[in-house]
Amino acid sequence: MKKLIYSLLIVLLISACSTKPLDVNVMTFNIRLDHAGDSLNNWQYRKDNAAQMVKMNNIDILGTQEVLLNQLKDLKDRLPEYNAIGVGREDGKDKGEFSSLFYKKDKFKEIESGNFWVSETPEIVGSKGWDASYLRVAAWAILEDKGTGKQIFVMNTHLDNDGLTARKEGGSLLLKKAAELGKGLPVILTGDFNDTPESEAIKNITDANKAGHLIDSKSIATNISGTDWTFHDFGRLPLAERPLLDYIFVSKQIKVSDYSVLPDTLNGTFVSDHKAVVATLSID
Repeated sequence: MKKLIYSLLIVLLISACSTKPLDVNVMTFNIRLDHAGDSLNNWQYRKDNAAQMVKMNNIDILGTQEVLLNQLKDLKDRLPEYNAIGVGREDGKDKGEFSSLFYKKDKFKEIESGNFWVSETPEIVGSKGWDASYLRVAAWAILEDKGTGKQIFVMNTHLDNDGLTARKEGGSLLLKKAAELGKGLPVILTGDFNDTPESEAIKNITDANKAGHLIDSKSIATNISGTDWTFHDFGRLPLAERPLLDYIFVSKQIKVSDYSVLPDTLNGTFVSDHKAVVATLSID
């Protein structure tokens, strides 16, 4: 009898976990590479505030762009509660920019993860795609929430700033990879897509007629705050010319309660030349 009661309690506990929604705070953040020419906006003056921006917004999953190896180490030192996934885009190891995914260790269990290049040959390390000016890489993971047992597929990237074809075809590749690697799980895609919401490249990702299309989290958020732009070039770009380049896309299984473009400064210092974007998501 005791064994029966124990078994029933286990079943009830598992059932309760599976029906509880998974709530997750997601951020995409182009941190601006460590460049000596940035003078007082150099990474050495921004790294503490960049990490603080993550902490103060209680971020569970963070997609980063333009991260050099020393910056990755700085973020890991300042964000010890997170694991990081990603490789340098030039050699698949440490060289060049990372598009690293961070996730909270106490919240998620990493089931699978990997990287691929945004090109016609995504499995070839260091391959450049289409008309791109630079190598582009993506990091992905299947994460399992320890509280609910729910799994999600998360991917992060940085599309090319010059190649129009590279941005459009890159978006198609990302959708294809989400379908191949995501195993039908809810999808979260973060990144700097170097294009505006009305562009062909972004519409290619959000086209509802396309199988596996994704949705701009802003478009379905219950609450929206912040500016309608993210790139400001450390405040140098005129307000009327500042574009929205940074996105959090989600699949149709995901609800969005809050979407926010965060302030560009913290403690009187620019945190980057891009604003970070945060969305609060819920998965039943």
